[in-house]
Order: sequence, then structure tokens, then C-alpha cells
Amino acid sequence: MNRENIVELKDISVAFDGEKILDGFSLDIKDKEFITLLGPSGCGKTTTLRLIAGFLVPDEGDVIFDGKRINDVPAYKRQVNTIFQRYALFPHLNVYENIAFGLRIKKLPEKEIKEKVNEMLSLVNLTGLEKRNVETLSGGQQQRVAIARAIANRPRVLLLDEPLAALDLKLRKDMQKELKKIQEQLEITFIFVTHDQEEALTMSDRVVVMDGGKIQQVGTPQDIYNEPQNAFVADFIGESNIVDGKMIRDFYVEFSGQRFECLDKGFSPNEQVDVVVRPEDVDIVEPEKGMLKGTVTSVSFLGVHYEIIVDIGGFKWMIQTTDEHGEGEEVGLFIEPDAIHIMKKSQYSGLYGDYSSYSEEIDLLSDADYVEEEASVE
Repeated sequence: MNRENIVELKDISVAFDGEKILDGFSLDIKDKEFITLLGPSGCGKTTTLRLIAGFLVPDEGDVIFDGKRINDVPAYKRQVNTIFQRYALFPHLNVYENIAFGLRIKKLPEKEIKEKVNEMLSLVNLTGLEKRNVETLSGGQQQRVAIARAIANRPRVLLLDEPLAALDLKLRKDMQKELKKIQEQLEITFIFVTHDQEEALTMSDRVVVMDGGKIQQVGTPQDIYNEPQNAFVADFIGESNIVDGKMIRDFYVEFSGQRFECLDKGFSPNEQVDVVVRPEDVDIVEPEKGMLKGTVTSVSFLGVHYEIIVDIGGFKWMIQTTDEHGEGEEVGLFIEPDAIHIMKKSQYSGLYGDYSSYSEEIDLLSDADYVEEEASVE
């Protein structure tokens, strides 16, 4: 679907205290799309939102909105609204007045304000709660009030900075569906910031994967997951086994001491490459039937499947399977050609993809720390 660009960021650079936060950053955002900026703490996601909102002026480059340069246009004159992580609701106002706040600033007639507020209450499923004090609402309800207030003015673009981070897992999943539905109904451009890859894949038309103030890859959720362009993207979006390989010739790669057919081409003969194999794309078979052989070193039951770590020549592979295997068991791995993805070597080569030190607890801890760190880092 070919849509006009509503926001264009051209060669943007931003530095704080001499440290580059965005470095030659360029991105086109289409009208009426749901686009997600995804990356680790400090990668520049929130800085990008602040530039579009008008809270920050770039050191270099241009912010274009609807074809016009808006670097010097103040935030209140932009057709943009922002939903923050902590919602920023007015505690002294009830639900109705929180939603009506921006409409009153515009000095709209009371009848029109009432119509718009009631429309927003219906849209976010809060009808009947308009007289409630916002401090008596649940986290999910407060989130809905923040959304209703932000879209009551019908901005062209809505910026969402980690708006679901404070919600529990089930509520967060429910709100993901709600946000996508609201975006499609209103046909407003949503620019969403998260460090949660599942959230990005669930809601987005396109995902922008960022690291170190630069874009690593832009594409549909399917593109980003199935065809990662470097080891950082492959590791950040889901789990990935990433091993050193050599592209013998088109459709033929060598890794882990064996040669495999694959679907990739266009590399130089014997070019050193990174090979990605997703854990769900590997079959565990009897050792003599395997293309690779190894020893099970760890088994975790995750409800839907087992997560099994297999040591192959000192490199730890992660396999996701519904079949149970025991620690110490000798197993074979069978990998189809379409499960093997070849990537060019990059600055991220060798940093990811070995599960020797993998721990779900470390992942969970880093997620918890992230919420506290994000505001200060960016």
C-alpha cells in the first residue's frame, strides 16, 4: 500500500554532553501507519519521539511534517500528541475533565466538547466512568483515559513512549490489541516506542530496529523476524542461534564443521558469514540421523514447549521443541535448508547467538531495570 509520508527525518544528529545519541538518522513515516521504534535502552528511541513532538531541536538535519520543515515550530503548534509512560493525568480532574482538557484549551463550544468526550469514552470502553476520580482507576483504565485525552483533538500523529510498560502481562496483551484497533478506526499515524520485541511484532505495520543511535533494519514484522540483516537484529528479535560460517558457493554453506544446503545466494565464494538458525526451526533427532551431534546440557519446560540447550563442540544451541529430552542425552540436530539464514559479517558478529550463559532470570532482571533506566538514559 503506497501512502504519502507524513513525517520525514533527514540526516538527524543529536548529542548530549558530547555523546552522539542519534547519528545521521533518516526515516520516512507513512500517513496512517502503525510504526514501532524498537531497541535497547539508550539507543535513541525516545530522543526520536521528542524531535517529532517538538520537545527537542536536532543539532543537524531536518524534521519534515507533511512536506514542511518544522525544526523551529514549537510543540504546541504541531499536529502531534504524546502519551507518556506514566500517563501524566491530572489528579484533581475526573475522567471527563481529563479527556476534555485539550478541547477546553481550544475553546470549543460545550456541546461539541460533550460530543467528543462521549465519543472518546465509547472508543476506549470507559462509558459510565466519566465522573470517577482518575486516581481511583486501575492502571489499564488510566491508560485508556490517557489515550482518550490524546486523541480527542484528532492529532495527525500520536506518539506513544512505552505506554504499556507499567501494566501486568495479561493487561498489556489486551491493550496491544486495543491500541491497534483504535489506530485502525481513527486512521491516525501511531509512532510507538518499546524495547519489547513481542509487542513490536504484534502491533506494527513496520518495525524500526535501532542501536547506538542508528537504524539497523526497517521492515514488516515478518521481514524483521525471518530476514534479519545482522546479528544484532537476529538476537534482539526473538531467540537466535548465530554461528560463524563460510559461504562455499550460492545455496551452499559450511558451519559447525558440516556443509548444508540453504536458500541464500549473492555472496563471494568462501566469504565468511554469520549463520542464523531460529530455535523453533531445528528438529532434535537420534544422533545417527542428525546433521550435527551434541549433548543436552539444560532443559526448561515453558508450558507450550521445552527450551533445550545442546552443546555442539563447545557452542551452545537453543532448541524449542514439544518433545521432552533429558540432560546429558546425546542428540542429533536436523536443519532444513529454509531454516538457515545467511547474513553479512558486521560489527555485531561474534557478540550474540551462543547460549552458554543464557538465563531467563537475567532477561527478566534486565527488563525490570529497563523501566527505571530509560528516562534517564535517553
